[in-house]
Amino acid sequence: MEPPEKQSLLDRLIDKFNNSRFFTISFVLHVLLIAIFGGTVLFEAMQEPPDFEGGEGGFVAAGEEVSAPPPSQTQPQETTFTVTTPAVQNTTVAAITTTGQNPLNFSMDAIITPSAMVKPSAPTAAAPAAPTGGSMAGMTGAVASDIRNFTGGWGKGSGSGTGTRQREFEFTAFIAKYNNGNWDSVFRVQDGLPVGALPNLLEFMSKESRDKIKTNYKLVEPIPLDSDKIFATKPPFIFFTGSRDFTLTDKEVSNLQKYVRLGGAIWGDSSVPGKGSPFDIAFRREMRRVIPDKDKGFEELDVNDPMFRRSPYFPEIKKQPPGLNYYAEKVYVMRYFGEIAIIYTANDYGDMWQFGIKQKGPREWELNNDVNERHERVALDWDLYLNNGLYIHNVDPRPPIEGLLDTYKFGTNMIIHLLTRWEDKLRTAPRL
Repeated sequence: MEPPEKQSLLDRLIDKFNNSRFFTISFVLHVLLIAIFGGTVLFEAMQEPPDFEGGEGGFVAAGEEVSAPPPSQTQPQETTFTVTTPAVQNTTVAAITTTGQNPLNFSMDAIITPSAMVKPSAPTAAAPAAPTGGSMAGMTGAVASDIRNFTGGWGKGSGSGTGTRQREFEFTAFIAKYNNGNWDSVFRVQDGLPVGALPNLLEFMSKESRDKIKTNYKLVEPIPLDSDKIFATKPPFIFFTGSRDFTLTDKEVSNLQKYVRLGGAIWGDSSVPGKGSPFDIAFRREMRRVIPDKDKGFEELDVNDPMFRRSPYFPEIKKQPPGLNYYAEKVYVMRYFGEIAIIYTANDYGDMWQFGIKQKGPREWELNNDVNERHERVALDWDLYLNNGLYIHNVDPRPPIEGLLDTYKFGTNMIIHLLTRWEDKLRTAPRL
């Protein structure tokens, strides 16, 4: 074997280059890039100013405390940092001060001085209050005169404006005979005589008062609501009852509106106890036609109402008693110049009052079981009597009859209140 031929120095360099060509190419490219872009400035160095640099001398010199300039009406110098309230004159300039030792230890004066505060505007006059329960607001001399003339004959002699056992009264009340519906559900004429709920209640009042309260219960009759007889007889209230739906005519609504404005009252009593009956819905709807004011509506008769607390005839009755079958719905009223104009009881007191009672002694009462006692003028509804315990669950025909008696007392208190409710107000009302 022949010995290898020796390579020259140039040949050995060429071999080295071939063996490391990737490194050589990379090296050449870097040289070219440096040669091309080496003299270009890619980013300018940003010179950050020193903290709190101000005008000449700076905002804070090293180790020097700068105090706030005194208040001035002239424009502050550029070397100050001020906090002011825009568009407010005579404002004290507030400043932030610091010391070189502790540049974060700030203290701030009051930004707004008392003289710079916005002054409240002058108070405006209060709007007049709306009429309330006892208000006479808006009652003119003409209105007061109409009410005075209509109601003046009910109470006899002098009185305090409340129903007391010393007062005398005389009035006639009627059953509302309206366009449709069963207005006679608790009233009938028997042997030519009116009998039923309202005659029984009124006779109770006459007998209990020993005829100081002359209720004229023998004259109770239906009165057509479209008749002008309402204004000739001047009843303190009209008893409005039934169990069916009904709609008043325009003439009936007009007459009732006039009657209420003169000081009369409408007493609605549903013959179906509880809410939601056809009569309940219809009565609430139709009475909103009688008093259509948006700011008036049915409201609950509170136990603190004058009807309960201002010397009632029976002070032991402090709230509405249960009606038929223990129904004890709230009494609802609508008002005119703060006084009761419409009453609504959904407890069927009318059927309770058809259980007639008579007086045996000064305070002794029992059911009138003798239907032949026509001179007593207190009648018993035999249908109710015979169905006691079947349809009627809270009336015991045998003494004692406290539950039934309470409904009579409640009815008496309500009527006495209706007779007297305008008296105190009219004493101080304007006169023509």
